[in-house]
Formats: sequence, structure tokens, C-alpha cells
Amino acid sequence: MKNMNNMMKQAQKLQKKMLKTQQELATKTVEASAGGGMVKVIANGSQKIESIVLEKEIVDPEDIEMLQDLIQAAVNDALNRSQEMVSSEMNKLTGGLNIPGL
Repeated sequence: MKNMNNMMKQAQKLQKKMLKTQQELATKTVEASAGGGMVKVIANGSQKIESIVLEKEIVDPEDIEMLQDLIQAAVNDALNRSQEMVSSEMNKLTGGLNIPGL
């Protein structure tokens, strides 16, 4: 019974650390770009886009499809980088254990 109580305490400690880490990650950002830096996207650790910056030169009314493709590529890259950042931080807490839902 003592081992069970000890395990529960450890699980509670880990849960508190994970919550704190998630809160900290929400304030951290990653940046991705496309088109040689003409499109920049910043995402946070909550996988939310914080900003999209377009250089004037990339805006061509005759080629909207290219701009859409560049924005999509930069957003996807930013979200992937954000997910990698979160995974890396969570792996530090769990020691590499694969815990479902993280």
C-alpha cells in the first residue's frame, strides 16, 4: 500500500510539472519562413499562430496561388516546429516515456 501511495504522489508531482511546462510553452515561440524569408510565421507552444508577416515584394495580384502556397508552407512548418518544441520539453519531464495524450 505504501508503494501505491508513493506512486500516486509521484504522478501528482509529474502532473504539476507538466501543467507548468505547458503554461511556459504557451509563451515560447518558433518562427518558420517560406519563399526565401518573404513569408514569416510565428507560432507558440500551444500550436497557435501569433503572427504572419509578408514582404511587399511577395504580394503579386497576378499570382495569388503562389502567395497562398507560401503561406500554407510557412504555417505548416511553424506548427510542426511548435509540436517538436512541445514534444522535446515533455520528453524531458517523462524521461522519454511515451504517455498517451502528450
